[in-house]
Formats: sequence, structure tokens, C-alpha cells
Amino acid sequence: MFIDINGVKTHYIEAGTGDPLLILHGWGCDAAVYSQITKQLSKHYRVILPELPGFGKTAEPLEAHGSWDVSCYAEFVLEFCKALNFEPSVVFAHSLGCRIAIKLLSQGEHSKHSKHSNHGSSKFEPQKVIFTGAAGIKPKQTASQKLKARIFKVKKLFLKPFPALLEKMRQKYGSADYRNASPMMRRCLVKIVNEDLTGLLPNIKQEVLLIWGENDDSTPLADGRLMEKLIPDCGLAVIKNAGHYAFLPQMGQPELFWEILKSYLKLEDEK
Repeated sequence: MFIDINGVKTHYIEAGTGDPLLILHGWGCDAAVYSQITKQLSKHYRVILPELPGFGKTAEPLEAHGSWDVSCYAEFVLEFCKALNFEPSVVFAHSLGCRIAIKLLSQGEHSKHSKHSNHGSSKFEPQKVIFTGAAGIKPKQTASQKLKARIFKVKKLFLKPFPALLEKMRQKYGSADYRNASPMMRRCLVKIVNEDLTGLLPNIKQEVLLIWGENDDSTPLADGRLMEKLIPDCGLAVIKNAGHYAFLPQMGQPELFWEILKSYLKLEDEK
């Protein structure tokens, strides 16, 4: 299904009935990545999963609005919820989706401050929250990494008049997410990954369950342990031999992941 959110043609999926459960996906993902989780949860909830701007079948952010940061994506989620006329009872967020949820949950009632919003205030107060492979804590750079970043910036400046050479350098030194992104999404990615949300974590009032893959190399387990300390009402479940996608067969243990989720949400098996 599609809906227009402030000029952005937005694709979303909806399945099941009951209390609304919002899924916020990770960077570079689409709805298909969460198909099994959606199928399981839709037996108990009305599951709603918007593909965020720039991912899946949803259009990129409008050039007129400039590149988006986490706050822009958070405002988009609020506008999406208002357009579909629901307030999530449960939020399930992964990776980038956790950044967005942290921003929303830490600020309570939201409003008018976004340059992209045409509406009034909106509440984002789910009863329960699940984070998995949560992004939002900016890693500290080593001296070597800082030096490489400075060199990269200088090279970018000198190569700006030569687009082909500049792109070649980006392909060589950029992360996989950066290399695979369009120019607009690259600008968004740079803004997003450079924002440290650590200071917002103590402001989260909701009950939060963290589910973490022990071998997550995108958002290390140390981030999960820090989040557990900083979020007031929070618990951490670690899945051994699992990575950043702990809910997928290829990188995790989906059966165990579901048992943890089911226990936390107090769900009974379908008869």
C-alpha cells in the first residue's frame, strides 16, 4: 500500500488485527527483511511497517527539504502515524529504526518544530519497546581513524572539480552503506551516523527490551550494555552466535529470538 506523507510517496505494509505495533527498520532494509517477524507478530497485533524514505519502494527525501537527519526521520514517522490515525502500543525497532525511536521516546510529546511538518503535536507513547541491534551510540575514533577522516576530507576538497575521480575515491574508502547509497542518501547517512544519541537514553520512560546478537559487528554488544545502564527501565537479552540481524536464519537464531519476543510481550502460541 502507498500513502503520501508530506510529498513523499510512502510504501507500507499492514497485517493482522488488534493493538497497533509499529516496526521501524534498519538502514538499507525493506519490508521483506522483516517478513517472518511481521508474520509472527500479526497473529497478535495490527502490525504496521512503513518503508522509510530512501528505502524499499518509498521515494527518497525531497531535494527541496535537503538531506535528512534523525530528527527528520522521527518527524516523518509521526506524520505517518497521524496519516494512518494510530498511536503504536508496541514499537519494534532495528538499527536505524532504533535511532528514530530513541529520538521520539526521549522527547515525549512532539510538535511543530520540524521544518517538514504541516501538522500539530503528536504523542508517541508506546507501552512496550523492543530494540534489536540498536544504533545511536557514536563510537569513539582512534587517532588513526581521525587522521584518515581528515585526509579523506582534504582529498574530497581537491577532487571536487573531478566527479569521476571523487566517486572512485568514495568507492574505495566509503563503507558499504555509503558506497551503495545515492547522493541524497549519502548525505543523509553522514548526518545520521555523526549524531550521538547517548545523552537521550536516560530520558526514555518506556519499558525497553534490548535483544542483541553476541557477534554483532555493526552495533557492538558493548553498545547494548551501555544502553541497558542508561535507559531507566531496560533489560538486555544476548543471543549467542548471532549478528546484527539476530532474527534472520543467515545471521542469527530466529527461533530463540521469537521465544524471547514472545515471552516479553506475553504472547501465547496459536492453537
